[in-house]
Amino acid sequence: MPSYIVVGGQWGDEGKGSIIAYLALKDEPEVIARGGVGPNAGHSVFINGKKYAVRQLPTGFMQRNARLLVGAGVLVDPEVFLNELKALADFDVEGRVGLDYRCAIIEEKHKLLDRSNGHLHGKIGTTGSGCGPANADRALRKARLAKDIPELEPYLTDVAQEVNDALDEGKLVLIEGTQGFGLSLYYGTYPYVTSKDTTASAIASDVGIGPTRVDDVIVVFKSFPTRVGAGPFPTEMSQEEAERLGLIEYGTVTGRRRRVGWFDFEFARYSARINGATMLALTMLDKYDKNAFGVTDYDKLPKKAKEFVEEIEERVGVPVALIKTGPELEHIIDRREVI
Repeated sequence: MPSYIVVGGQWGDEGKGSIIAYLALKDEPEVIARGGVGPNAGHSVFINGKKYAVRQLPTGFMQRNARLLVGAGVLVDPEVFLNELKALADFDVEGRVGLDYRCAIIEEKHKLLDRSNGHLHGKIGTTGSGCGPANADRALRKARLAKDIPELEPYLTDVAQEVNDALDEGKLVLIEGTQGFGLSLYYGTYPYVTSKDTTASAIASDVGIGPTRVDDVIVVFKSFPTRVGAGPFPTEMSQEEAERLGLIEYGTVTGRRRRVGWFDFEFARYSARINGATMLALTMLDKYDKNAFGVTDYDKLPKKAKEFVEEIEERVGVPVALIKTGPELEHIIDRREVI
């Protein structure tokens, strides 16, 4: 069975949580592993009308038959991790989760520095979750690791070994990333970025698999990109225009209002290229064309929406395989078998 990676193609908040949740339920992967930065990224998903927001655990938690793993490249805040285990008790997450013993730990000193540092919190606009300072300590080789925290001992494992063993056994593995391409430490709008690379290559490294073990890369875009915090945003629209279009959003972790822009085809093409995208997922198509709301058949999309999808495919050069047209997971058009 194959493995695939899901990453964000813009500045985060693309709707990765819904796409990952859909894939987790539809494809029934036996292993779901999370890469990325740490608890500075929140993925939201609605299940039976209830909203769940996770910052530390894999967003595919609702797939009850899957082993849930957090890769060695992910920073861990023990308090956030343990609280999410309790919050997701209805899904028996505690009995299925594995945390790599090499994950670096976010300590209180990291959060205090992140929130008080004028450059990080003031200029860059970080979430204040301590990720930047913790990654700095890891680079200096003085960060504590998950294996040093007694409360985490019951959940420790070698995620790289588990993931590679699963692939050797023919199991389907879903790997989820966090943040978005524009926030990559290397390829994003530096210095207004997060504290590590966020491309598909980095996410694969986070969970311990080599590039030859990745079969597909799904890059998620939304019809109107958004950005939280400072930094360049070439296609940004005015707040008044966003309100007129009904595009008012707030960050999952920070609660800050998101800046909104028009779809940037050139940026999307570059993002897809660097990520090695084999498929694209497009969310909030109903925000671009309200008549697309709730449509679940591609052929039945209204003309405006369909032309937008076709323009993305033509200008980005990658097929749009998954399309979300409403708030529920049932409102996703899955074109993977026909493209």
